[in-house]
Amino acid sequence: MSARLAESAWSVTASLAAPGLRLLLRRRAMRGKEIADRLAERWGAETSPRPAGKLLWLHAASVGETLSVLPVLAALPPAVTVLLTTGTVTSASLLAQRLPAMGLADRVIHRFAPLDVPRWVTRFLDHWQPDAAAFVESELWPNQLRAAAARGIPLLLLNGRLSPRSAAGWARVPGFARDVLGRFTAVRARGEEDAARFRALGAPNVSAPGDLKLAAPPLPADPAALAALQAELAGRPVWLAASTHPGEEALIAAAHRQLAAGHPGLTTIIAPRHPERGPALAAHLGAALRSAGASPAPGVWIADTLGELGLWYRLAPVTFVGRSLLPPGGGQNPLEPARLGCAIAVGPHTGNFTAHVAALRDAGALTVVPDPAALARWVAGMLADPARRAQAGAAAASVADQMADLPRETAAALMALLGVR
Repeated sequence: MSARLAESAWSVTASLAAPGLRLLLRRRAMRGKEIADRLAERWGAETSPRPAGKLLWLHAASVGETLSVLPVLAALPPAVTVLLTTGTVTSASLLAQRLPAMGLADRVIHRFAPLDVPRWVTRFLDHWQPDAAAFVESELWPNQLRAAAARGIPLLLLNGRLSPRSAAGWARVPGFARDVLGRFTAVRARGEEDAARFRALGAPNVSAPGDLKLAAPPLPADPAALAALQAELAGRPVWLAASTHPGEEALIAAAHRQLAAGHPGLTTIIAPRHPERGPALAAHLGAALRSAGASPAPGVWIADTLGELGLWYRLAPVTFVGRSLLPPGGGQNPLEPARLGCAIAVGPHTGNFTAHVAALRDAGALTVVPDPAALARWVAGMLADPARRAQAGAAAASVADQMADLPRETAAALMALLGVR
């Protein structure tokens, strides 16, 4: 299929799907996956005026991408207004907390991204008229890129991520891939392996300055809440299973049972990746629930509150990072606990974070565990040996501190894209 035919087929399909997509969005809102009174943003509608002056459109799909660009936003000069679009309710909730706390609420506007329907994208661009646009990691929507490029809006791909599987998919339509990627002024890949895959597909001006996720600041925590929980848990063994996905919690509970006999008073904290799953998990596992006001008594404690992962990492420096025990997995960001000096374990399925896992493992900061029994043995070893735990945590923090200047360098690249010196 030619590039032009593939692009036309995508546009026609998206246009024909528009009525069904509206219905899908409404159904997602009923399940809490969208915000009902903000659905119009998904089809590009807007009632507030565009701010005067330079406007940078920055798109970050979900929480991980959003967290990675927050330091970049902080490094931009106050004269630049940023329109930050995301695609998930969780990322919107996170930004509602973080932007005011960082002093950015007056110059960063959050909106949900329009779906890739041509007329919805046109409506969005007609209103906002961005002077430049940057997309984070792997959000490559053909209609958005084509419409922006047609208006002469310079485009940059930040922290570009392209897995071998995704690259193979794009390689099946090489002309289409070349046209889509060719609309970027430049691609700043997160690492050399990703950069090589982008170059092979025809992307222009590819560089590999480093991974923004390596440069993110430590996740925040409420000092008063931390002190109170530390007092409650004083003298008790505690460990954390963070960012878990469906099916993993039962395996974590099995590891807890294996550990409990040899560790009186053991508290296992499970922080599910999607906090709304908390009540169902608590009922299924017979566990206490943070959002219901339960204290972390011995046993399994479900930490199902939003924006408190930094609290759990500080509270429990022995940490398992989820979405990794069961296939297909993919992993979650292990640099978040690394930045806070945690000893880290992951399962074998971490394909989305291969380079991060390898760097941490090579530094002696991370262990790969194949199953719940191995996880329990690793936790037991870390709980029994504070010196080993501290050594692993220090190594993790050292790895995570390698890209401290990258947000400032990335902000400079965005200013150049805007034509601002």
